[in-house]
Amino acid sequence: MTLGFIGTGVISEAIVTGLLKAKYPAETIYLSARSREISARLAMLSEKVRVCETNDEIVAKADVVFLAVRPQHAKDVLEPLSFRSGQVVVSLIATVSIDDLNGWTHPEANVCRAIPLPSVSELNGVTAVFPPLRVATDIFDYLGQAVAANSLREFDAYAVASAMMGFYFGVAETAAQWLSQQGARYEASQVYLAKMFQALTETAIQRPDQSFEDLRLGHTTPGGLNAQLHETFSGQGGTDALVLAFEAVAERIRNNH
Repeated sequence: MTLGFIGTGVISEAIVTGLLKAKYPAETIYLSARSREISARLAMLSEKVRVCETNDEIVAKADVVFLAVRPQHAKDVLEPLSFRSGQVVVSLIATVSIDDLNGWTHPEANVCRAIPLPSVSELNGVTAVFPPLRVATDIFDYLGQAVAANSLREFDAYAVASAMMGFYFGVAETAAQWLSQQGARYEASQVYLAKMFQALTETAIQRPDQSFEDLRLGHTTPGGLNAQLHETFSGQGGTDALVLAFEAVAERIRNNH
């Protein structure tokens, strides 16, 4: 199995770093020279990694080609290349449809889309894949866990959920700043919150039989502090605002289709 990456940015670097760390059985990993700094850094990690001067070389040599270029440049980059019938193409390009990708690569290429998160570099990523091609889900299982989306609507919903990363850190920053205003050092507040959220995440992972609502109730004493904070947040429109944000992002994704 040989892999190729057209576009070598942050996510490509995370995937390649994770694959090397996981000892994924790829014979060779071909990278585009752009970004040259990142591709050179990855080439130093393993003899398996080779930097190609042209994207044509990557397409010619790779069994599985990952696409990691900007949406506005995708057509111009991909159409001149000679993709093969049956070649597996994994698109990391947000909002570009399967139909467009087949039109720009090859009508009979096996194309799927994926939403890897930066944590794949540490082998604890979760990656939505649609349609769930076996070779693609196997690769992302090496990097944590692949989640098979069986419809475009489901895949788009995962894309909306992945947009919560900035929201999560924004909420944590609000809490850290509030703690600082109460006299806590910002550094100590950051550690406290990160460890608390980590413990809560581990609890959810270890108890897959319980819903998030079950876990919330299990961590809440009626009339207690946890209950008060949740009820105040919800009562002030916090949960409604989050759903509104989900719908706004989902509409943007649908419009891009």
